[in-house]
Amino acid sequence: MTDGKLSLVATPIGNLEDMTYRAVRILKEADYILCEDTRVTGGLLKRYEIDGKLRRYDAHASEKTLSTILEDLAAGKQLALVSDAGTPGISDPGVYLVQQAREANVAIEVIPGPSAVTAAISLAGISGNQFVFLGFIPQKKGRETFFKTLHEYAIPVVFFESTHRILKALHSLHEHLPNTKVYIGRELTKLHEEMIIGTPGEILATLEAQPVRQKGEFVVIIDNR
Repeated sequence: MTDGKLSLVATPIGNLEDMTYRAVRILKEADYILCEDTRVTGGLLKRYEIDGKLRRYDAHASEKTLSTILEDLAAGKQLALVSDAGTPGISDPGVYLVQQAREANVAIEVIPGPSAVTAAISLAGISGNQFVFLGFIPQKKGRETFFKTLHEYAIPVVFFESTHRILKALHSLHEHLPNTKVYIGRELTKLHEEMIIGTPGEILATLEAQPVRQKGEFVVIIDNR
């Protein structure tokens, strides 16, 4: 085991007050912080008066960048990894770094915190203790298959969708699962947080009638039971 350590730090999914004491401490102690967007993480550090060095690590990070990170960990540096929002390694490029760090026998710890998935499940009030998480819907290849196979799940299904494609997703759900119950968590933890519930057609009509509610980040839950 190397002397260095990689800390996976969960950050707020919207409300900046949702930082833990431990997360703040770890970010202050880190030799540098790996993040997807320095502007986003920079705002968070400013909010908590964290004078940390930021280095970009996103889906386009080069092998040279990865090698440098692993070398620093091997040399004993304490590094923190954050995503733009939520817990690193869930639908973001951090998972590859975690895999490589583990293969290099680097100590890895997780500092848990906000998660859009669990926040949405909690707010929806769905019965049972099982669900399946499918991440982001494919944008092009595989998108049609994604919706065609949703009926196969006997437990609630959770996935993410962006503000630019939420209406398209609802149209697809209306086509393939017109009678299923849908829960849409919008702007979770923010000022305009809401849970919209209904059939795909009902929610589609609501959003089309009120375009302002098409804005934001969406967590979609479908329940075929």
